[in-house]
Amino acid sequence: VQATVVGFLAAVAAVALGAVSRGGVELDQAVVLCASSVTTAFIAALSLGLVMIGVIIGSRKVGINPDNVATPIAASLGDLITLSLLAGVSSTLYHYRDIWYLSPLVCLFFLVLIPLWVVIARRSLQIREVLRSGWQPVIVAMSISRTPTGPPQSSVGGLILDKTVSDPNFEGMAVFTPVINGVGGNLVAIQASRISTYLHFWSIPGVLPYKMRQHWPNPCVTFFSAGVNSKSARVLFLLVVPGHLVFLFAIKMLQGGHTAITLAFTCCYLCAALLQVGILLYTADLIVRLMWRKGLDPDNFSIPYLTALGDLLGTGFLALCFRLVMVMEGLGL
Repeated sequence: VQATVVGFLAAVAAVALGAVSRGGVELDQAVVLCASSVTTAFIAALSLGLVMIGVIIGSRKVGINPDNVATPIAASLGDLITLSLLAGVSSTLYHYRDIWYLSPLVCLFFLVLIPLWVVIARRSLQIREVLRSGWQPVIVAMSISRTPTGPPQSSVGGLILDKTVSDPNFEGMAVFTPVINGVGGNLVAIQASRISTYLHFWSIPGVLPYKMRQHWPNPCVTFFSAGVNSKSARVLFLLVVPGHLVFLFAIKMLQGGHTAITLAFTCCYLCAALLQVGILLYTADLIVRLMWRKGLDPDNFSIPYLTALGDLLGTGFLALCFRLVMVMEGLGL
């Protein structure tokens, strides 16, 4: 239900923003965009849901914590499956755009199915709660972050990316953006899931356990205390540099990015990545505690906010990184 609705809203937002920036709307392309977005969101959500069920069951059987496995797989496969589906579906619908009723019919078909999914979802008490109150984080995240089922213009982070990739001074930024956003999003999602699991194990919704009794901890508590969540934050933070170095090496070997990976660029890039992940891990600690005090499940409410913030911070810091490297090169440094 949420995937279909958010896919449709992302397409509508992209059409509206495109109309404002370009001064008009091409109706046939707008309809193709809506149909492609809704179809992709529905199929991707269904596929990923089935994959996640298998991953969680398999993790339990082999004795692995699903928090460390399921979230990164969902994030990485989510982008891969969604972008692949979006490319295939949109290409097909655009090829048959002369059949004027095809795209509207496809879009209407998935929208008509929404009441059916609502009826089925309401049979489960847990899903009924998500269906009732789980819309705000998803829609807000869609507005902040670049949604895979919509073009860049459908969000704030996407607007930043759209403005920079068209600038010759930021050539290659499109290659590095999914890397910095993907790594940051995966790491903060793991941390949020681990904190949520800890709260579910040691307390009840609405009441923080004694070891997490501070409502608004300072960064020292998040990163330097003796608690298990603090240790997890330190480990995840230390993974940033080696992880990004591997990706930078891969990009250089594949000759991608159209940007010289110099020492100056590498240092600025790693500083941007460390700053992004540091802010995200601290924000995760705050948001998860806040959601828990309000009686909300952090797994459902915090992760959309955090991954969206990760995309926004990653895109913004990466743009600043490119600008700083350009200034340094201009000064001959």
